[in-house]
Order: sequence, then C-alpha cells, then structure tokens
Amino acid sequence: MLVPGLLFYLIFRYGPMFGLAIAFKDYSPFLGVLKSPWAGLKHFEKFFSNADVWRLTFNTLRLGVLQLVIEFPLTIAFAVILNEVQNMRCKKAYQTISYLPSFLSLVIICSIFKDLFSVDGVINQMIVQLGGNVIHFNGDPKFYLFIYILSDLWGGLGSGAIVYLAALSGVDQNLYEAAKLDGCSRIKMIRYISIPSIMPTIVTMFLLRVGNIIRITPDKTLLFYNDLTLETADIIGSYVYRVGITNKSYSFGSAVGLLESALAAVILIAANKICERATGSSLW
Repeated sequence: MLVPGLLFYLIFRYGPMFGLAIAFKDYSPFLGVLKSPWAGLKHFEKFFSNADVWRLTFNTLRLGVLQLVIEFPLTIAFAVILNEVQNMRCKKAYQTISYLPSFLSLVIICSIFKDLFSVDGVINQMIVQLGGNVIHFNGDPKFYLFIYILSDLWGGLGSGAIVYLAALSGVDQNLYEAAKLDGCSRIKMIRYISIPSIMPTIVTMFLLRVGNIIRITPDKTLLFYNDLTLETADIIGSYVYRVGITNKSYSFGSAVGLLESALAAVILIAANKICERATGSSLW
C-alpha cells in the first residue's frame, strides 16, 4: 500500500532535485544538465548584486508574515467558534458554506475578487451610492495586500479549519462536564480546555505555515498583480517565474529558487527549535 505514495515522492519530489545542478551551471537545453558547462556561484552573485533583491525579499517576508499573523489565528478562531455551535444542522450548514470556496480553482477566486474590486465592480458601486468616489482598487498598491489576504481568507478559511475541528472533536467531553460543575463559562472552557487540548495540532500547523513565510507560491501573485502594483506585489516566487520561464534564464532562476528554499529551511528549523522550547511540541 505504501508503494504508490513512495513512487510519487521519488519521481515527482526527489527526482527533480537532480535538476538543481543547473543553478551552478550555464544551462543549455541543447546540451542537457550533465554536459552544460559549470558556472560556479556566478548566478548567486548576480542575484545579490541585483538592485531588486531587497525589494523582493521585503515584499515576500511582508506577505508571508501577514498571512501568518492574520490568517493563522483567524482559522483557529473560526474552528473554535464553529465547534461551539450547539445546533448540529446549523453547524453543518456553516461548515459546508465555508468549505465551498475550496472547490473553486485559484483562477476563479482571483477573477471574482478582481471583478468585485474593479472600477465598475460591486464594491465601487456601493461606494458611489453612499456618496463616495470611485477607487481604483486593482491599480492601487496600497490595496493590493488587503485584497490578497481577503481572498485567502474567503478561499481557505473553511478548509483550514477542518484540521482544528477534527482535533477539537477528540477532546474528552468529561473535561467540559467537570468545568460546568465548577461554574466555568464557555469562554473559560475554550481558554483552559479547548485551546490547550489542541495545542500540539496548533504547533504543527504553525510550523508548516512558518516554512512558507519566504516560500510563497507565485500563482496568486501572477494572477493578481499588474504594472501598477508590481513594486508592492512582486515576490521572489514571481521573480523566479519571470526570469526563469518567461526570460528563459533557467540557471539564474534555479539559483534564486534554491536560495529561497534554503532560507525557508533555515526559518523552519529555527521556528521548530523555538516551539520545542516554548511549548514542548515540535515537528521533530
């Protein structure tokens, strides 16, 4: 039963690591990975001498930190609130409605929010009817992060809460009964029973999210950004796509991607050690 899963990771996860060698070569598709000449650290030096390196790093870290400090606690809070709903029909209805956006593709989600915040979209129509002026949300850099995070929440809040709901369902109900006898309110039960009981799950999910602070997939960025928001929206992932795929600088793009992965690994290891000392729970 393990063979299909092992084959998947060997072929599609570990196998492609062989291609990281082109980060240290002047890769040519006609020569292949093995016959392309070695270039040493030339591509890494080129990236660090690039004037955009600090802007890309700052944009990536800013977006990653915002996703962590806003989306992560809100997902936990949503799961806890949903777990407190006593009416099972309402609970299932809320959970189903919140999970529905997960069935939509990223392209559809981005299109919905671009249309909502367009010049003639619903949001601007409401602003005009209330006596305000039209706001060019999609072309204003200061609104880019707001729309990005809002679309993340709408698209992933319900699916992200499933893990915590599963953990909450495993909490011993006798603890709640004993707390009721002692006169605890629901808020105190959440604080002293629910949250501590799922803390190992919270730590695990936190560490998985921390690893993505710097390594953000560029799909949504490529769908959202434009020339007007490029300075704010451009991250390392979108830069790798632009120089590596669009401009066909395969070696340079691989070098930048390798740096991004290495930095993500360092952040994950440091966060794992901090969580182990602070809470006693960790990934390893």
